[in-house]
Amino acid sequence: MTLWGAILLAAVICLGMKAAGYLVSPKVLEAPRPARISDLLTVALLAALVAVQTLGSGQAILVDARVPALLVAAGLLWLRQSFLVVVFAAALVAALLRLTGLAA
Repeated sequence: MTLWGAILLAAVICLGMKAAGYLVSPKVLEAPRPARISDLLTVALLAALVAVQTLGSGQAILVDARVPALLVAAGLLWLRQSFLVVVFAAALVAALLRLTGLAA
């Protein structure tokens, strides 16, 4: 199968799954268990995305200035700071670590 064939097949499968979602009864989706699974799955996928974007570099794991910046951002979010403060502080930490040569 060619690359374009695989892409088209994936697109058709995604479209079919989306269409099948409209056929599910609202009673099923509003039940406590599926709602809880949906909430937890969203958090897990977001956490996985953050981990991959922070530590991933191709096929390798890379610890650089992004890790301390993420820790600062997590701490500021825990302290209930505004989103702009969190973003600027994390960017400042990463920039200072790279400027001083302490991190790549």
